[in-house]
Amino acid sequence: MRIPAGVKAGQVIRLAGQGGAGLGGGAAGDLLLEVQFRPHPHFRVDGADLIADLALAPWEAALGAVVPVTLPDGSTLKVRVPAGAQGGQRLTVRGKGLPARKPGDLDLLLAIWLPSAFDPRAKALYERMASELADFDARKVAAAEAERAGASTGTKETR
Repeated sequence: MRIPAGVKAGQVIRLAGQGGAGLGGGAAGDLLLEVQFRPHPHFRVDGADLIADLALAPWEAALGAVVPVTLPDGSTLKVRVPAGAQGGQRLTVRGKGLPARKPGDLDLLLAIWLPSAFDPRAKALYERMASELADFDARKVAAAEAERAGASTGTKETR
């Protein structure tokens, strides 16, 4: 049996005449199949949209990069990450979700992975950054960004 493109979880597919025989030897009835998706190790489904995490090195997020993303069908898509990208940010690739009359989108949630400070090279670079960027305060930057985001949505966070 071939499953039609664009089918959604919970949808019922009717196979006419392929069910069990009717009472008293009557004609076979219809077979009704409810579609369920097996969880994918890398993609989550939201309607026709696919959601996946995209792991980035800090320099890819800071400087921008073009990175490969493997799609569920095994093909590879090159995605441009803008300079200044932040962890938790969402990049949307239109039309690369599930096939349907209106194909879904691929939403990539950015996750920044830091090199281990147990690597002497990384540790030396972290120490250099700490020294040269001593005036950088991540908590102040995050608070200012949260305030800016709250102002743009008309909401204000209270504690």
